[in-house]
Amino acid sequence: METFASGGAQFRIASDQALIVYFDAPAEKKGAKHAPLEGNTGSHEQVRRLLRLMELEPIPGLRNLHPAYSSLLIRFDALKIRHVELEAILRGYIGRMKKVELPEPQVVEIPVCYGGEYGPDLKNVAELHGMSEAAAIELHCSPMYLVYFLGFAPGFAYLGDVPEELATPRLATPRRSVPAGSVGIAGRQTGVYPISTPGGWRLLGRTPVAMFCPEKAEMSPLRIGDRVRFVPISPEKFAKLKQENA
Repeated sequence: METFASGGAQFRIASDQALIVYFDAPAEKKGAKHAPLEGNTGSHEQVRRLLRLMELEPIPGLRNLHPAYSSLLIRFDALKIRHVELEAILRGYIGRMKKVELPEPQVVEIPVCYGGEYGPDLKNVAELHGMSEAAAIELHCSPMYLVYFLGFAPGFAYLGDVPEELATPRLATPRRSVPAGSVGIAGRQTGVYPISTPGGWRLLGRTPVAMFCPEKAEMSPLRIGDRVRFVPISPEKFAKLKQENA
């Protein structure tokens, strides 16, 4: 089934217990090697507004909400609500979501020790782009990144946009284990591995700050819509902060 709603939304059945709402995404920039994520910010704001409205006015029978760059996956109890019923409710929500006030984003600074044992791919990434490691670090630290959504692993935030000059595809063969705190890039995405897990992103550095704390009420320091800035630190500062956060 495929239908359309106001606000440029498109509905698709994902399974017998899931529905996806897609929002229009702008065309990619011509000539760019890596598609910019920033082109999705308009669609992403619509995702955030719909998500916020659904949090303020919960729909009975829903189980989970999974936001992404320009879509929202909704899982529900098929014994309590059907696809057509859910779509009808969402059409009404989409018609009202422009009036929704989004939470003020927090700005989070994440200290990162770049290169060496903490960033095994930094040298290669710099060489691929014909720049020094210092220039690559400066480029990675230059943007104020947007938290598009959390997924893949608990506390893993997808951040964008990495400057096009630094954008690099994933590794051809993923690592079997990436240490927690590793800061990587994939295309124009960047993020921090919150736990040790397999992964194929290019590792530029590592942060001593815990990005997933299951014992806390707020298990992740980042929320969708927040802003992130990476700050370079020395190995000595890394060791000190690591000890303080132990």
